[in-house]
Amino acid sequence: MCGIVGYVGDKDAAPLLIEALKRLEYRGYDSSGLAVIDGGRLEIRRRVGKIVNLERLLLEDPVQAHVGIGHTRWATHGPPSDANAHPHTDCSRTLAVVHNGIIENHARLRRELERAGHAFTSSTDTEVIVHLIESLGELPLEDATARAVARLRGAFALAVVSAREPDVIVAARNGGPPLIVASGAGGELLASDVSALLTYTRDVQILEDGEMAVLSPGRIRLRTFAGRALPARIVHADWSAADSEKDGYPHFMLKEIHEQPRAIGMTMAPLLDPGRKDGLRPGACLDAATLARARRLLLLGCGTSWHAALAAKYMIEAVGRLPVEVDVASESRDRRPVLDRDTVVVAISQSGETADTLGAVKCARATGAAVLAVCNVVGSSLARAADAVIYTRTGPEIGVASTKAFTSQLAALAVFALHVGRARGVLSAADARALVEALGEAPGLVRAALDTDTRVAEIARLIYECTSCLYLGRGIDVPLAMEGALKLKEISYIHAEGYPAGEMKHGPIALIDGTLPVVVLAPRDRLYDKMLGCIEEVKARHGVVIALATEGDDAIGERADHIIPCPAAPELVQPMVLAVPLQLLAYHVAVLRHCDVDQPRNLAKSVTVE
Repeated sequence: MCGIVGYVGDKDAAPLLIEALKRLEYRGYDSSGLAVIDGGRLEIRRRVGKIVNLERLLLEDPVQAHVGIGHTRWATHGPPSDANAHPHTDCSRTLAVVHNGIIENHARLRRELERAGHAFTSSTDTEVIVHLIESLGELPLEDATARAVARLRGAFALAVVSAREPDVIVAARNGGPPLIVASGAGGELLASDVSALLTYTRDVQILEDGEMAVLSPGRIRLRTFAGRALPARIVHADWSAADSEKDGYPHFMLKEIHEQPRAIGMTMAPLLDPGRKDGLRPGACLDAATLARARRLLLLGCGTSWHAALAAKYMIEAVGRLPVEVDVASESRDRRPVLDRDTVVVAISQSGETADTLGAVKCARATGAAVLAVCNVVGSSLARAADAVIYTRTGPEIGVASTKAFTSQLAALAVFALHVGRARGVLSAADARALVEALGEAPGLVRAALDTDTRVAEIARLIYECTSCLYLGRGIDVPLAMEGALKLKEISYIHAEGYPAGEMKHGPIALIDGTLPVVVLAPRDRLYDKMLGCIEEVKARHGVVIALATEGDDAIGERADHIIPCPAAPELVQPMVLAVPLQLLAYHVAVLRHCDVDQPRNLAKSVTVE
């Protein structure tokens, strides 16, 4: 999940690298560093902690050069420290490497290199790469890197510089971690994510597995590990640099919560056609024949994307009348699910680079199953691996805790449910049109839900010192309860669990006392009366009930301790509406606890390693 950047050109490299690293800090912020070639001499600066610490070091001990690589770390092998920070160098301090991923055979390679006399200074897996290149002697950097990466096992993206070739950067990718190259800023650039490059260009090239890039002034050359030359292939990014700014908000997370009405509308628009009787655009998802042939769906995701998949199960089974199974992607890839050509796999990932999701998709493709991707990044690994893609079109999401990506996934999957129903002939054109019109209300209703902010902030002041919290829902609101709990523990570090309300009596009720906040999702829907009964059970045990209720619901006001009034919404839109106050509650609690909202401890935005 680390962030990698590189630059070779006519500008001062260090400030450019620092700026690019700041845009990648969501990928990891345990430590950071850079290496530049200054007058034929390799200069390395590294610091534990966030990038601001590296900036202070550069003020005290500046460097100036026209070629360099940089890194911001999410620790895998070895704890955060100056010694374990990247870049890592060889014994002669002429080579430097930055790396994202995991080298699975690092221990064996390390023993081999140590026996040959190489001295290691870190406990990372990364350091074996640079010593392995060093062991190949006087070979050109490109050739030595190609030979070295051929011996590595695992998923990795890396970049290497050498004082012997001061105007060259060699990069390589294998497996999940993304790597992007581009021209801009008076030179050639590389990064783990297009967001790092948007200030300089929106035209990029994405390396595939087993590919390398050689960057030199005025030129980017692509090749395979085996040496076969590759043609240039430019992808245009729709995002702009302004999309990655806070726009006056104190945190990216709050900005992204407020961007949800627009993101939801942008996601649904390409999937709909107002000129057709059913309101749906043909072929916007998988082709209708594949959906009609399907006997079941398997939905895959991790974290928040898994919660979106769980909510989609309710939507698709209700509207499309097709059996749906939902798997955590890491479990799916390991348990060998029974798949065939009559199964459609829907893989959900904001980044499109989630290692476990990609691994599960690879397994699914091997069985002949069709794959639909739901992701936010054009040209991502998941998009390229799938038969068809629904893009969520949210723009970059910088806050580590997902917000607008989640509700946009819900919107995309709701429209997909309609496409399934139409393809299978179980949803009439008139009924589909009515549901499309209901979904059209989503941006406005989510915008109205943002008005709960003041009330949510008041409730946050009542619970921010608690040590645990329980979230309860029924039906399609169960995944929302789980997502609300995830948000709270992600950014406020308060233990929280989301449960089906009907399961409360089967264990969680033992937790309830006068100190436990219980967040109950109780909109006026067909399960409303059951939720009222659940609230009564909590109150009978002196639990503190915080109810997300439909505006104007007086009955629930007589039972709950605190009410967050939410706009009434159609069933397919309801999860998007309820997500907003849940996100705001986690946000305000985290702020009151002085937590780092955008960069919570131990987390990174894109989980590109297993």
